[in-house]
Formats: sequence, structure tokens, C-alpha cells
Amino acid sequence: MSQIVYLNGAFMPIEEARIPVLDRGFIFGDGVYELIPVYSRHPFRLQEHLRRLSTSLSSLRIPNLYDSAAWSRHVEELVKRNEAEDQSIYIQVTRGPAPRDHAFPAHVEPTVFMMSNPLITPPASLVESGAVAISSQDIRWDHCDIKAISLLPNVLLRQMAVDEGAVETILFRDGMLTEGAASNIFAVDKGVILAPPKDQHMLPGITYDVILELAESEGIPVDIGYFPEARIRSADELWMTSSTKEILPIVRLDNTPIANGLPGPIFKRMYKAYQLYKNHIMRSAETPHG
Repeated sequence: MSQIVYLNGAFMPIEEARIPVLDRGFIFGDGVYELIPVYSRHPFRLQEHLRRLSTSLSSLRIPNLYDSAAWSRHVEELVKRNEAEDQSIYIQVTRGPAPRDHAFPAHVEPTVFMMSNPLITPPASLVESGAVAISSQDIRWDHCDIKAISLLPNVLLRQMAVDEGAVETILFRDGMLTEGAASNIFAVDKGVILAPPKDQHMLPGITYDVILELAESEGIPVDIGYFPEARIRSADELWMTSSTKEILPIVRLDNTPIANGLPGPIFKRMYKAYQLYKNHIMRSAETPHG
């Protein structure tokens, strides 16, 4: 079965999808995106993802062509037209095609593209052994809360990790933890989960919200704030989270072990809670906050 995508009002095989070379997404990276995990063909927290998409569009002054009901219909139809039970739905909206000029064109129709890929999560062996990460100064712009498609700094930072055989690059700005190149970052210090705040230097992750909710349900204290690099490096545990990585322990940072270099007890507890939540809630047609 061919991969089916959605482009400007129509579903089609990906081989047939065409976008003009003057699309501002191609010329300027002038657009936004969203990524929605799908479990057992149920989009997870779809309305939260759509609200984040709407916020990103509004921030860039790109018209939102669809209301929530229309977006939901298109996403659900795309899920039906692709084979995998667990999918990752990618949505991209650009300002649209127009003659090249930095200023916004007066009259242009946004380009709306969606595709589905199988949702692949980390293997059990990596969860059990823990992952390796490197660190870098946060070289991105000052509006990381906008899910913009102009991701060149993230690409360069992520490639730094690949070059070092690591899974992620953890970022620090002005000496404080922000997030990963493609993930949110949590630490544990003396039994307390440390989480950076949702400000303009961090993408407000949906999985980030799930982690905080699970921590509350598990009775694990959480401290949301700005944490210096030294405290992160000396933490008892370090994790990365995203819709594809779920919750993954980081056991070495820049070739130095985190604590004893093994996944910690708070991680193991939270990972178990996450998997139970995924199998009982995420795979259900009715999910909280939907």
C-alpha cells in the first residue's frame, strides 16, 4: 500500500504530491509544523496538538484555514488511509507560494501538507541500558515556543549528537538548562523531578505535560524552574522525553556518567507509569484533555 498524504484539500500517494518551488516554506522556511502520535489508530490529545498548531500559526500571522473539527476530520482520515496501527502524523503549514520577497505577500493561500509515518519508539535494550548525550550552548533563536519549520540550528545540534554516537544534544542558554535539540529534558535531584519552565526558549511539549501529570499521580514532587548546568551535570538522574522517544534515561553526558551511570529508580517508576498510561489511555478513543 502506497503512503498516502494530504495536500491542499486532497489525499494522494506521496509520489504525486507537488509543491511550487516559490512556496515560502521552501524559500524562507516560512511556516510551522505539528507532530501528533497515534496509538492503535487513535490520535493522542489531538485537540491539544491542534491548539499548539493554531498558536504557532497565529504567532507567524499565517491564516489557519481549518477549524478544529475540520482538522480533526482530515487527521482521522489520513490515519485511516495509512497502514500502521501506531503512526506519527506530521502537519506542515506554510504561508504559501509567492514571488520571493521577505515581506508578507498581500494575497496568498497557505500550503497545508500532512503525512503519516509509522511511530517507532526506542527498543527495550536502550531503555534498560540508558542513552548517551552530549551538550552544547543553545544557539537557536528566541522564539523556540513557536513550532517553526526553520529548524537549521536544531538540525546542526542533532547532527553533533549523531557524530558523537549520542542520542541527543542537551542545550544550555546563559548557563541554564533549556531542552534538547529534539526533546524536552528532565533531571532528578534528591527524589525531586526538575523541569524547565514553558517559556520562549522551550517548545511546550505534549509529552512534557504527560510526564508532569504522571509525576503528580505517582506522588513524586516536581520543581519547575531554571536550573544551572552544574546542577544538571550532578543530578541523580537525567531523562529526555518526546512523542517518539517517550521517556528515555540518559546515563552519560559528555562522556561523564550521570550518578552511577545506570537508569535510576525514579525513571523506572515513571517509565512503568508511562507504559501503563499509553496502553490504557493513549490507545483509547477517549483521552483526557482531548
